[in-house]
Amino acid sequence: MNDELVEQARKLFAGPIAFLKSAPELKFLPDPDVPEVAFAGRSNVGKSSLLNALTGRNGLARTSNTPGRTQELNFFDVGEPLQLRLVDMPGYGFAKAPKDLMRRWKYLVNDFLRGRAMLKRVLVLVDSRHGLKDVDRELMEMLDKAAVSYRLVLTKADKVKATELAAVRQKTADEARKHPAAHPDVIATSSEKGMGIPELRAAVLEAVTS
Repeated sequence: MNDELVEQARKLFAGPIAFLKSAPELKFLPDPDVPEVAFAGRSNVGKSSLLNALTGRNGLARTSNTPGRTQELNFFDVGEPLQLRLVDMPGYGFAKAPKDLMRRWKYLVNDFLRGRAMLKRVLVLVDSRHGLKDVDRELMEMLDKAAVSYRLVLTKADKVKATELAAVRQKTADEARKHPAAHPDVIATSSEKGMGIPELRAAVLEAVTS
């Protein structure tokens, strides 16, 4: 990741960022007029915490100890003038949610991924302590089929030893290389310690400018 891009991304995310709207259904989506980067991950993977760390704002995305709290697509505007939009997607793989709710989430996410021309990349978050699970692989296959570019991002990297982190990172990267729509490089992050956040900001900017 080149230093110039990291610095550009730092400046961008230090500027104005605002919640735009929530979309419980496709008809509520904002106009696709700027590039978008979406965040996806299993319930409790630390998505809201990572979004807050990325933007340097504690309360931007609501964090919750209740898995499955985010049940809609949440959009955030970045930059003044507007440069890109972040999309916080509903967490998946939450077993206790009612079946009809799960089905609704799946349709919403599926349809959004397949039909969103301005969606430049999906960042698929994976818990460093557990590595890729079958539900993550399901999403990866869905993204492959929809030909949506995505990148795997490890969360909670501070919760495992350095040797374990290196191993899970390598294993995750090896698996990513087998998927046609996956970016080959994996970023390891920690919301608490700030690890990997500058690289993640640069990855977001690179996705919308390259």
